[in-house]
Amino acid sequence: MSSVDEHLAVRRSAGLFDFSFMALHEFSLDVLEGLQTRNLREMKAGQIVYTLLLKPDGAVLIDATVWRLDADRCWLFAGKRGAYGGRERSDEFTILALQGPASGAILSRLISKEAVLSLRYFHFLERNGLRVGRIGYSGELGYELLIPAAEGPALRRRILEVGRNEGLRECGWAAADSLRIESGYVLFDREVDGRANPAELGLERLAPGKAFAVKRRLAGLEVLDELGRPDLPQAQVTSECFSPTLGKTLALGFAPPGLAKGSLVRTNGRIARVASLPFYDPERRRVRGAPL
Repeated sequence: MSSVDEHLAVRRSAGLFDFSFMALHEFSLDVLEGLQTRNLREMKAGQIVYTLLLKPDGAVLIDATVWRLDADRCWLFAGKRGAYGGRERSDEFTILALQGPASGAILSRLISKEAVLSLRYFHFLERNGLRVGRIGYSGELGYELLIPAAEGPALRRRILEVGRNEGLRECGWAAADSLRIESGYVLFDREVDGRANPAELGLERLAPGKAFAVKRRLAGLEVLDELGRPDLPQAQVTSECFSPTLGKTLALGFAPPGLAKGSLVRTNGRIARVASLPFYDPERRRVRGAPL
Protein backbone atom coordinates (compact mmCIF):
# COMPACT_ATOMS: atom_id res chain seq x y z
CA MET A 1 0.00 0.00 0.00
CA SER A 2 1.32 3.44 -0.90
CA SER A 3 1.68 6.29 1.57
CA VAL A 4 -1.22 8.05 -0.21
CA ASP A 5 -3.46 5.03 0.41
CA GLU A 6 -2.33 4.96 4.05
CA HIS A 7 -3.03 8.67 4.43
CA LEU A 8 -6.53 8.34 3.00
CA ALA A 9 -7.22 5.28 5.16
CA VAL A 10 -6.64 7.46 8.24
CA ARG A 11 -8.91 10.21 6.92
CA ARG A 12 -11.67 7.76 5.95
CA SER A 13 -11.38 4.88 8.45
CA ALA A 14 -8.29 4.18 10.57
CA GLY A 15 -4.54 3.67 10.51
CA LEU A 16 -2.12 2.04 12.94
CA PHE A 17 1.35 3.54 13.45
CA ASP A 18 4.32 2.35 15.51
CA PHE A 19 5.60 5.35 17.49
CA SER A 20 7.98 3.37 19.71
CA PHE A 21 10.83 5.67 18.60
CA MET A 22 9.51 8.31 21.01
CA ALA A 23 11.36 9.36 24.14
CA LEU A 24 9.71 8.57 27.47
CA HIS A 25 11.09 9.92 30.75
CA GLU A 26 9.54 9.67 34.21
CA PHE A 27 9.83 12.60 36.63
CA SER A 28 8.59 13.71 39.97
CA LEU A 29 6.13 16.57 39.60
CA ASP A 30 8.41 19.01 41.42
CA VAL A 31 11.36 18.36 39.10
CA LEU A 32 9.39 18.40 35.85
CA GLU A 33 7.55 21.59 36.84
CA GLY A 34 10.78 23.56 36.43
CA LEU A 35 11.86 21.98 33.15
CA GLN A 36 8.94 22.89 30.91
CA THR A 37 6.46 25.74 30.34
CA ARG A 38 3.11 24.52 31.69
CA ASN A 39 1.67 24.72 35.22
CA LEU A 40 1.57 21.02 36.01
CA ARG A 41 0.11 21.53 39.49
CA GLU A 42 -3.21 22.35 37.85
CA MET A 43 -3.28 18.91 36.22
CA LYS A 44 -5.22 15.99 37.61
CA ALA A 45 -4.15 12.34 37.49
CA GLY A 46 -5.17 10.93 34.13
CA GLN A 47 -4.75 14.26 32.31
CA ILE A 48 -2.34 15.07 29.46
CA VAL A 49 -0.98 18.50 28.51
CA TYR A 50 1.03 19.72 25.53
CA THR A 51 4.16 21.58 26.61
CA LEU A 52 7.52 22.98 25.53
CA LEU A 53 11.07 22.59 26.78
CA LEU A 54 13.00 25.80 26.16
CA LYS A 55 16.69 26.54 25.68
CA PRO A 56 18.31 29.28 27.82
CA ASP A 57 17.82 31.81 25.01
CA GLY A 58 14.07 31.09 24.85
CA ALA A 59 14.17 28.98 21.69
CA VAL A 60 12.17 25.75 21.75
CA LEU A 61 14.34 22.71 22.36
CA ILE A 62 11.47 20.24 21.88
CA ASP A 63 7.72 20.04 22.17
CA ALA A 64 6.31 17.25 24.32
CA THR A 65 3.32 15.90 26.19
CA VAL A 66 3.11 15.37 29.94
CA TRP A 67 0.94 12.58 31.37
CA ARG A 68 0.21 12.94 35.09
CA LEU A 69 0.23 9.47 36.64
CA ASP A 70 -0.58 10.34 40.27
CA ALA A 71 0.03 13.02 42.89
CA ASP A 72 3.80 12.97 42.44
CA ARG A 73 4.75 11.22 39.16
CA CYS A 74 4.59 12.35 35.54
CA TRP A 75 5.66 10.97 32.19
CA LEU A 76 7.22 13.22 29.57
CA PHE A 77 6.89 12.09 25.93
CA ALA A 78 8.95 13.75 23.19
CA GLY A 79 9.25 12.89 19.53
CA LYS A 80 13.04 12.83 19.62
CA ARG A 81 15.25 11.07 22.12
CA GLY A 82 17.65 13.22 24.10
CA ALA A 83 19.04 14.06 27.52
CA TYR A 84 15.90 15.42 29.14
CA GLY A 85 16.60 14.14 32.66
CA GLY A 86 14.44 12.04 34.92
CA ARG A 87 14.24 8.26 34.65
CA GLU A 88 14.72 7.02 31.10
CA ARG A 89 11.94 4.55 30.21
CA SER A 90 11.88 4.82 26.41
CA ASP A 91 12.67 1.18 25.64
CA GLU A 92 10.28 -0.31 28.18
CA PHE A 93 7.13 0.19 26.12
CA THR A 94 5.68 -0.32 22.67
CA ILE A 95 3.82 2.84 21.61
CA LEU A 96 1.14 2.41 18.97
CA ALA A 97 -0.96 5.22 17.50
CA LEU A 98 -4.47 4.27 16.38
CA GLN A 99 -5.84 7.17 14.35
CA GLY A 100 -8.91 7.89 12.26
CA PRO A 101 -12.71 8.20 12.52
CA ALA A 102 -13.10 4.44 13.11
CA SER A 103 -10.44 4.32 15.84
CA GLY A 104 -12.96 4.62 18.68
CA ALA A 105 -15.00 1.70 17.39
CA ILE A 106 -11.88 -0.43 17.01
CA LEU A 107 -10.60 0.50 20.45
CA SER A 108 -13.98 -0.33 22.02
CA ARG A 109 -13.40 -3.98 21.09
CA LEU A 110 -10.20 -3.92 23.12
CA ILE A 111 -11.14 -1.97 26.26
CA SER A 112 -14.98 -1.79 26.10
CA LYS A 113 -17.44 0.72 24.71
CA GLU A 114 -17.94 2.30 28.15
CA ALA A 115 -14.21 2.99 28.55
CA VAL A 116 -13.98 4.61 25.11
CA LEU A 117 -16.99 6.83 25.79
CA SER A 118 -15.55 7.90 29.14
CA LEU A 119 -12.13 8.91 27.75
CA ARG A 120 -11.97 12.64 27.04
CA TYR A 121 -9.59 14.43 24.70
CA PHE A 122 -6.13 14.89 26.28
CA HIS A 123 -6.83 12.34 29.02
CA PHE A 124 -5.70 8.74 29.50
CA LEU A 125 -6.80 5.60 31.31
CA GLU A 126 -5.39 2.18 32.12
CA ARG A 127 -7.01 -1.19 31.46
CA ASN A 128 -5.21 -4.46 32.24
CA GLY A 129 -1.72 -3.01 31.79
CA LEU A 130 -2.64 -1.06 28.64
CA ARG A 131 -2.47 2.73 28.91
CA VAL A 132 -4.58 4.60 26.36
CA GLY A 133 -4.36 8.34 25.75
CA ARG A 134 -6.85 10.19 23.58
CA ILE A 135 -4.39 12.24 21.54
CA GLY A 136 -2.76 12.02 18.15
CA TYR A 137 -0.78 13.56 15.32
CA SER A 138 -3.19 13.14 12.42
CA GLY A 139 -5.94 15.71 12.94
CA GLU A 140 -8.48 12.90 13.41
CA LEU A 141 -10.03 11.16 16.37
CA GLY A 142 -7.17 9.09 17.71
CA TYR A 143 -5.40 7.31 20.51
CA GLU A 144 -1.89 6.43 21.65
CA LEU A 145 -1.54 3.02 23.29
CA LEU A 146 1.31 1.99 25.59
CA ILE A 147 2.04 -1.57 26.61
CA PRO A 148 5.19 -3.31 27.93
CA ALA A 149 7.51 -3.91 24.99
CA ALA A 150 7.34 -7.71 25.21
CA GLU A 151 3.56 -7.55 24.70
CA GLY A 152 3.71 -5.13 21.79
CA PRO A 153 3.64 -7.61 18.88
CA ALA A 154 0.60 -9.40 20.28
CA LEU A 155 -1.25 -6.09 20.77
CA ARG A 156 -0.43 -5.03 17.22
CA ARG A 157 -1.82 -8.30 15.81
CA ARG A 158 -4.92 -7.99 17.96
CA ILE A 159 -5.66 -4.43 16.82
CA LEU A 160 -5.24 -5.37 13.16
CA GLU A 161 -7.54 -8.33 13.65
CA VAL A 162 -10.38 -6.42 15.31
CA GLY A 163 -10.00 -3.48 12.91
CA ARG A 164 -10.00 -5.46 9.68
CA ASN A 165 -13.69 -4.93 8.97
CA GLU A 166 -13.37 -1.20 9.72
CA GLY A 167 -10.77 -0.71 6.98
CA LEU A 168 -7.82 -0.38 9.37
CA ARG A 169 -4.44 -0.21 7.66
CA GLU A 170 -0.86 -0.30 8.92
CA CYS A 171 0.81 3.02 8.16
CA GLY A 172 4.36 4.37 7.98
CA TRP A 173 6.08 7.66 8.62
CA ALA A 174 5.40 9.15 5.17
CA ALA A 175 1.65 9.03 5.85
CA ALA A 176 2.14 10.39 9.38
CA ASP A 177 4.12 13.29 7.93
CA SER A 178 1.55 14.30 5.30
CA LEU A 179 -1.27 13.97 7.84
CA ARG A 180 0.47 16.24 10.34
CA ILE A 181 1.33 18.83 7.66
CA GLU A 182 -2.34 19.03 6.62
CA SER A 183 -3.17 19.41 10.33
CA GLY A 184 -0.54 22.09 10.98
CA TYR A 185 1.47 20.18 13.60
CA VAL A 186 5.15 21.02 14.07
CA LEU A 187 7.97 18.47 13.93
CA PHE A 188 11.36 18.34 15.62
CA ASP A 189 14.29 19.20 13.33
CA ARG A 190 11.85 20.85 10.91
CA GLU A 191 9.72 23.63 12.41
CA VAL A 192 11.25 23.04 15.87
CA ASP A 193 14.72 23.87 14.57
CA GLY A 194 16.41 24.91 17.82
CA ARG A 195 16.17 28.61 16.90
CA ALA A 196 12.44 29.33 16.74
CA ASN A 197 10.81 30.57 19.95
CA PRO A 198 7.23 29.78 21.03
CA ALA A 199 5.78 32.96 19.48
CA GLU A 200 7.47 32.30 16.15
CA LEU A 201 5.98 28.80 16.16
CA GLY A 202 2.51 30.11 17.04
CA LEU A 203 2.74 28.33 20.40
CA GLU A 204 3.01 31.29 22.77
CA ARG A 205 -0.10 30.04 24.60
CA LEU A 206 2.09 27.24 25.97
CA ALA A 207 4.50 29.70 27.60
CA PRO A 208 2.25 32.19 29.43
CA GLY A 209 3.89 35.17 31.07
CA LYS A 210 6.93 35.13 28.78
CA ALA A 211 7.76 37.66 26.07
CA PHE A 212 9.51 36.73 22.83
CA ALA A 213 10.89 38.73 19.91
CA VAL A 214 9.25 37.69 16.66
CA LYS A 215 11.50 37.93 13.60
CA ARG A 216 9.60 35.32 11.59
CA ARG A 217 6.36 33.42 12.04
CA LEU A 218 5.25 29.92 11.14
CA ALA A 219 2.69 29.98 8.34
CA GLY A 220 0.77 27.62 6.13
CA LEU A 221 1.79 27.86 2.49
CA GLU A 222 -0.06 26.68 -0.61
CA VAL A 223 2.67 26.12 -3.18
CA LEU A 224 1.72 27.34 -6.66
CA ASP A 225 2.98 26.04 -9.98
CA GLU A 226 4.68 29.30 -10.78
CA LEU A 227 8.26 30.50 -10.74
CA GLY A 228 9.29 32.78 -7.90
CA ARG A 229 9.42 36.55 -8.28
CA PRO A 230 12.24 38.57 -6.70
CA ASP A 231 9.84 41.33 -5.63
CA LEU A 232 7.95 39.03 -3.23
CA PRO A 233 8.83 38.49 0.44
CA GLN A 234 11.00 35.44 1.11
CA ALA A 235 9.64 32.45 3.06
CA GLN A 236 11.56 29.41 4.29
CA VAL A 237 9.84 26.05 3.73
CA THR A 238 10.39 23.61 6.58
CA SER A 239 8.00 20.78 5.56
CA GLU A 240 6.20 20.07 2.31
CA CYS A 241 3.87 17.42 0.87
CA PHE A 242 1.29 16.84 -1.79
CA SER A 243 -1.97 16.70 0.16
CA PRO A 244 -3.98 13.58 -0.75
CA THR A 245 -6.98 15.09 1.07
CA LEU A 246 -6.98 18.55 -0.51
CA GLY A 247 -5.31 17.76 -3.84
CA LYS A 248 -2.64 20.45 -3.73
CA THR A 249 0.93 20.96 -2.58
CA LEU A 250 1.07 22.27 0.98
CA ALA A 251 3.96 23.44 3.11
CA LEU A 252 4.78 24.73 6.55
CA GLY A 253 7.39 27.43 6.74
CA PHE A 254 8.60 30.65 8.27
CA ALA A 255 7.47 33.89 6.67
CA PRO A 256 7.89 37.56 7.65
CA PRO A 257 5.49 38.41 10.49
CA GLY A 258 2.34 40.30 9.69
CA LEU A 259 1.61 38.87 6.24
CA ALA A 260 -2.12 38.55 5.64
CA LYS A 261 -3.82 35.38 4.50
CA GLY A 262 -3.59 35.20 0.72
CA SER A 263 -0.30 37.11 0.52
CA LEU A 264 2.18 35.79 -2.02
CA VAL A 265 5.74 34.85 -1.05
CA ARG A 266 8.68 33.32 -2.89
CA THR A 267 10.36 30.15 -1.70
CA ASN A 268 12.64 27.56 -3.29
CA GLY A 269 12.29 29.27 -6.65
CA ARG A 270 8.49 29.11 -6.56
CA ILE A 271 5.54 31.22 -5.48
CA ALA A 272 3.38 30.24 -2.50
CA ARG A 273 0.23 31.71 -1.02
CA VAL A 274 -0.01 32.26 2.75
CA ALA A 275 -2.83 30.21 4.28
CA SER A 276 -4.29 29.78 7.75
CA LEU A 277 -3.34 26.75 9.83
CA PRO A 278 -4.46 24.08 10.04
CA PHE A 279 -5.23 23.44 6.40
CA TYR A 280 -7.52 20.53 7.34
CA ASP A 281 -10.44 20.81 9.77
CA PRO A 282 -9.55 24.40 10.76
CA GLU A 283 -11.63 24.33 13.95
CA ARG A 284 -10.19 20.95 15.00
CA ARG A 285 -13.63 19.46 15.52
CA ARG A 286 -12.70 15.97 14.40
CA VAL A 287 -10.16 15.32 17.16
CA ARG A 288 -12.76 16.30 19.78
CA GLY A 289 -15.70 14.55 18.16
CA ALA A 290 -17.80 11.69 19.55
CA PRO A 291 -15.71 8.51 19.45
CA LEU A 292 -18.66 6.20 18.71
